[in-house]
Amino acid sequence: MTFEEAKKKLQECGQGHVLRFYDELSGKEQEELLAQIDRTDFHILENSKNRGKELPRGEFSPLSCMEISEIQKREEDFKRAGLSAIKERKVAACLLAGGMGTRLGSSDPKGMYDIGLTRHVYIFQRLIENLLDVVKEAEGTYIPLYIMTSEKNHDQTVTFLKEHAFFGYPEKEVTFFTQEMAPACDYNGKVYMESKYQIATSPNGNAGWYLSLQRAGLTKKMEEEGILWINTFSVDNVLQRICDPVFVGATITQGVECGAKVVKKVTKDEKVGVICLEDGRPSIVEYYDLSEKMMDEKNEKGEPAYNFGVTMNYLFYEPAMKRIAGQKLPLHVVEKKINHIDEAGNPVQAQEINGIKFEQLVLDMIHELKSCLPYEVVREHEFAPIKNKTGVDSVESARELCKKEGIAL
Repeated sequence: MTFEEAKKKLQECGQGHVLRFYDELSGKEQEELLAQIDRTDFHILENSKNRGKELPRGEFSPLSCMEISEIQKREEDFKRAGLSAIKERKVAACLLAGGMGTRLGSSDPKGMYDIGLTRHVYIFQRLIENLLDVVKEAEGTYIPLYIMTSEKNHDQTVTFLKEHAFFGYPEKEVTFFTQEMAPACDYNGKVYMESKYQIATSPNGNAGWYLSLQRAGLTKKMEEEGILWINTFSVDNVLQRICDPVFVGATITQGVECGAKVVKKVTKDEKVGVICLEDGRPSIVEYYDLSEKMMDEKNEKGEPAYNFGVTMNYLFYEPAMKRIAGQKLPLHVVEKKINHIDEAGNPVQAQEINGIKFEQLVLDMIHELKSCLPYEVVREHEFAPIKNKTGVDSVESARELCKKEGIAL
């Protein structure tokens, strides 16, 4: 993109200030800024006017879950089907690792956080060890592992994993790709500048993984290799089973487009998204959207109707993802603290919420699919999320759960 083309694009969007310091930049910095302007969709900033407005939702109804008792009865059949698909290399794993460990008091990528007490045990290490358990079950068949990073943590993540020899996973089975970024703006819809040559951006939400895969040319690679199922999982749950053969087999044999690992809620108002139907299609209702009536509603067994929380571990049917990839998902407006430079080019560390980031969420992606199997897992065995340093869903609580599972820390 030339300077004139960039200037025209920015003026059309009311973002001319992005080039304010252009003449002060080095040739390399000018190139970087022009490239970023070229790939940035400034039209999403128009959504800043939706701040504080709830996106319209449909009519919610319960979605029955395949519970542990039923899974146990059919475990052998499910496991056979799952291992067959894994051995035929029809299943891939996709780790969503674009986040930083900021809430844990770390400036490193979240996956690099060390939860060990007497030895080093990194979050990345725990996840890869979990995947290697399945490789053993599949008699040595390695599962293609795709790792989504962000612009902010890509180089550090790749270097870290290479330095640790991918914790025993073959490097040739690992493919990195970078999550698409979205610009961040003030309350008037003006994009913030992170530096004189960088637009302030943030990852585009947990639904952005497939589009990012596609734009990196990797869905074509998957198609050529015969991959039909993608187990997508977040970086912060150190106990989750990845490409679990029983889960894979259950999802495949039920003929659905998606499987979702869920846990039974510990309280009716637990802060987890709940799998359900919305206007007759699979969806997730966030805990803050659950009405008192929904929390108290009972199913035919007399149990809570909205009782299973998602764990951010999904198995997606790749052809179905390809079908919905062109759908325009709703854009969620999130208010955040955004560091930036002022009009004089001086850095400003935001002390309070001062702007808007834009995200697409996996709940909207699931709502585009025709069917989904909620699949219950034992919370104590498979759900140890690390969101905070202490308290609920923290490093502390994850350590305790790991110890109970016999994992040496």
